[in-house]
Amino acid sequence: MINIAVFASGKGSNFQNIINYFKSNKQVKIALLVTDKEDCGAIDIAKKSNINHKYFSKMELKVNPNLLVNTLQSYSIDLIVLAGYLTKIPKAIIEKFPNAIINIHPALLPKYGGKGMYGNFVHQAVLDNHEKITGITIHLVTEEYDEGTYLLQASAPLQQHDDVQSIAEKVHYLEYEFYPKTIEAWIKLWHKKSL
Repeated sequence: MINIAVFASGKGSNFQNIINYFKSNKQVKIALLVTDKEDCGAIDIAKKSNINHKYFSKMELKVNPNLLVNTLQSYSIDLIVLAGYLTKIPKAIIEKFPNAIINIHPALLPKYGGKGMYGNFVHQAVLDNHEKITGITIHLVTEEYDEGTYLLQASAPLQQHDDVQSIAEKVHYLEYEFYPKTIEAWIKLWHKKSL
């Protein structure tokens, strides 16, 4: 059994999609939700799905990241999946979970990555630069924002009439289509390596 902790800060649509995808998988369990916001929508999803959830403030993580490390270990977490989580992952967590933290970024990295580049900020930058395509990058997490090994990139064409909202919709479609599948593929590859 692979126990996954999902980290989220927002509505939780990717979180819900991941839950749905792995619901009938006997080898994978969504064991925990970690949030950096006490009132994010992902918590409601966790409650409805009977998934435990824990809140850690940015300050707590900065001052004592071992609180989170200990929590993850108490749930026997094997893999961390970031789903719209806005707090930088502390070095202590990255060291404890090498090659076992996956993130999805709403752009084709290395373009439009780095600190402060998330959600509509990315889509606006894509629009402002008159890009012909947008997309997603699923990657492993390192100490630097958006610089880990790419696991998958997928793209969608942009039209002249596209705006921030329509770009976001195209990106969400790609996220829902590819994120759970890529997580599953990485589990198979990574688990084989760890045997």
